[in-house]
Amino acid sequence: MRRVLFTDDHDAFRQMVRDFVAKEIVPHYADWEQAGRMPREVFAKLGALGILGMAIPEEYGGSGQNDYRYNVILQEEAARALVTLSTVRTQLDVILPYFLEYANEEQRERWFPGLADGTLLTAIAMTEPGTGSDLAGIRTNAVRDGDHYVLNGAKTFITGGLLADLVIVVARTSTDPDNRRAGLSLLVVEDGMPGFTRGRVLNKMGMKVQDTVELSFDDVRVPVANRLGDEGAAFGYMGHNLSQERMTVAVGSVAQAKAALDTTIEYTKERKAFGKPVASFQNTKFELAAIATEIEAAQMMVDRAVLELVDGELSGADAAKAKLFATEVQARAVDRCLQLFGGYGYMMEYPIARMYTDARVARIYAGTNEVMKVIIAKSLGL
Repeated sequence: MRRVLFTDDHDAFRQMVRDFVAKEIVPHYADWEQAGRMPREVFAKLGALGILGMAIPEEYGGSGQNDYRYNVILQEEAARALVTLSTVRTQLDVILPYFLEYANEEQRERWFPGLADGTLLTAIAMTEPGTGSDLAGIRTNAVRDGDHYVLNGAKTFITGGLLADLVIVVARTSTDPDNRRAGLSLLVVEDGMPGFTRGRVLNKMGMKVQDTVELSFDDVRVPVANRLGDEGAAFGYMGHNLSQERMTVAVGSVAQAKAALDTTIEYTKERKAFGKPVASFQNTKFELAAIATEIEAAQMMVDRAVLELVDGELSGADAAKAKLFATEVQARAVDRCLQLFGGYGYMMEYPIARMYTDARVARIYAGTNEVMKVIIAKSLGL
């Protein structure tokens, strides 16, 4: 079906990204998976092309194009090439909006040029060992001491935390017994601050090219000048960006499902069984037809949601619907595609195996799909 999401400017950007991925990402991707991270110099190359600074105002070295559709193209072109862009998605779609929305002028001058040119890498530290989707239960605390906060606590499952120069830490700066959501603040911890340490790199089943680590904070003195926004207002800030975060997962899920379908069609046309191409069997045709139909439905749903997000009209419930449906479609599509590879699908030398393990986390992060159902149910008055 015809997509009406993109303009000529988007199409030109897509070609630039496609060329970059083919030249700078694909040839090295297997090595990066082994290393567990994408090298810093690749972020700098992305910055030099202007890709990382699209949404950053021109006066700080960006392009001033705060249009989420450019972020969509990045994901689609990476998926098309059967790779990911490591933590770029997290930095642009999840973390940068906090800086854009809540950084004051001094912070913008200090951080935005480095964010735009790829020399400052970021992470956001929300999740704790005992706190996942229940952000109101955060225990990491920060006590005001003059012009600093003294930060203590631990975070886990932090994407990009290994290389991050700036880590937005969600910490409790006050307690209100009658309102668990009150009293959370956003503090930007900088690499090298005494007491800030990075723990072990977690060994994940998938998403190997982006590092995921544990972080700890032991009496870290964070300047008040590094607080984003108002003290105690972080819960509302996090809720403000959740729709885009969930759309980011939905967009990636559809793009990766489509890539799985394309590579499976190609494989089944070449692979022979009983003297015939696997694609010639009725079961293969029916499976691929069903997968293609589901992906098309998910694509149309996600495209509509993206347009509403760009227009500032996407509701939290609709973002939850898109994330729920797209990730479930991805799971079914990749699983059925892997089946058509037979035993080879279980071998990591084939991209479908990596796509299978990468897909599993999509139903967990940015809020589990069970949480998505709760949000949707509430919108129905239930």
